[in-house]
Amino acid sequence: MTEIPYVTYTTTSTTDTTTASSDLGKDEFLQLLVTKLENQDPLDPTDDTDFIAQLAQFSSLEQMSNIADAITESNEWDYLQMQSINNTMSSTLIGRDVKATFTGVYVEDGEASDINYTTDIYATEITFTITDEDGNTVTTLTAEDVVPGVNSIEWDGRDSIGNRVDDGYYYIEATATAASGETFEPSMELTGTVEKITYRDGGAYLTVNGVEVALGDISEIAESGGFDEE
Repeated sequence: MTEIPYVTYTTTSTTDTTTASSDLGKDEFLQLLVTKLENQDPLDPTDDTDFIAQLAQFSSLEQMSNIADAITESNEWDYLQMQSINNTMSSTLIGRDVKATFTGVYVEDGEASDINYTTDIYATEITFTITDEDGNTVTTLTAEDVVPGVNSIEWDGRDSIGNRVDDGYYYIEATATAASGETFEPSMELTGTVEKITYRDGGAYLTVNGVEVALGDISEIAESGGFDEE
């Protein structure tokens, strides 16, 4: 008489979602159950208690599978809803002043944005290391004799040997050297007026003073001229 193995399932702690094991799904379990009934000994049929227990296992497995599918679908819908809300909200920021802290620039059609930064003290030299999304260094830029205040440096969208880089997002890390020889990190904070909104890969990017920043990098919003006193 064919024996039916125990139903196994795994739980994913990160999402608290219980999913059926890939080794034995509800369809395979039902097929095994039917096969057992077809091949059981007519003189020694399956005990009612065992049969009911096996049906209960199948019902439990099916419910867990359906719950997992429903949660996955719900999460996808929530993500799309949040993207839609963010994109709609971002359109109201055109013409308003914002503060943002950005970690990089987006290269589009081979052109990169200026890199804005702020220093509180004089810097003899500031080195900007630009890396791609995989963490590989693309090029480095250097600014010398930088006075305190808001400054900027231009990147032409080329790597260290002069080739144009592929379109995409590139990270920037800045390290400055003071007159005393000590090192410090300039602030990559940007304050300005939102000039336009670009929608890319489901996200909204704001152009502020010629620099493109992600909506999620915005820390403060004010009416036009709201940050003038600061």
